[in-house]
Amino acid sequence: MSTPASPAPAPGPASRSGMRDALVTAAVALFGEHGFDATTIDDIVARAGVGRRSFFRYFPSKESVVFPDHEGALRQMSEFLADEAGFGQDPVARVCDAARMVLAMYAADPAFSLARYRLTREVPALRTHELAVVRRYESALAAFLRARFAGRADGGLRADVVSAAVVAAHNHALRSWLRSGAQGDPAEVVEHALEWVRATYSDDVPSAPRGGEAEEDVMVVVARRGTPMWRVVQRVQEALD
Repeated sequence: MSTPASPAPAPGPASRSGMRDALVTAAVALFGEHGFDATTIDDIVARAGVGRRSFFRYFPSKESVVFPDHEGALRQMSEFLADEAGFGQDPVARVCDAARMVLAMYAADPAFSLARYRLTREVPALRTHELAVVRRYESALAAFLRARFAGRADGGLRADVVSAAVVAAHNHALRSWLRSGAQGDPAEVVEHALEWVRATYSDDVPSAPRGGEAEEDVMVVVARRGTPMWRVVQRVQEALD
């Protein structure tokens, strides 16, 4: 009498990661060869050598396979923002640090980041998916800032403006790097953009010293509607003289 076969063990973390990576590699290769719309999920699993059910175990849609790392990056960023160790840090500096974590994800694999950038420029569905992902990052930053700015009358407005500015600055610099063919270190470009945001919105940035500065004169010129511009300029010059 034969012994019943034992059920196959569930794939461990290493094999799950390997299967997921195989699906991503196969998908990106096929999108490059045949185009996004012409590639089916069946094509992807056949190239990866796995079953169709395996695809949906890791990705809910064909679009999501192009963004395999964002869920982990978003989770890591949220944990970073929730860490009490950062509560003494300036909130604007903290969200800039969080944005740097997203940059590290892109910089870790320039070839894949560049391939994804080119795909999202060509495929409207991927661009829409990317915008939804970006919105989730912005929402996470805004939620953190609203909590930190809760005591301010303009807290909600400030949180939304700063979070949008951080995402816009990060993405502007990141796309500049990708347009260059992912040449060089993106950290320098992104650092400049994020430092501009921090300097613009952070309460920790000191104002420029005013001692020793001469007071500026303010002049108001009143003119009737329709007065020729040369006459307005002439009056300004006469007043200055």
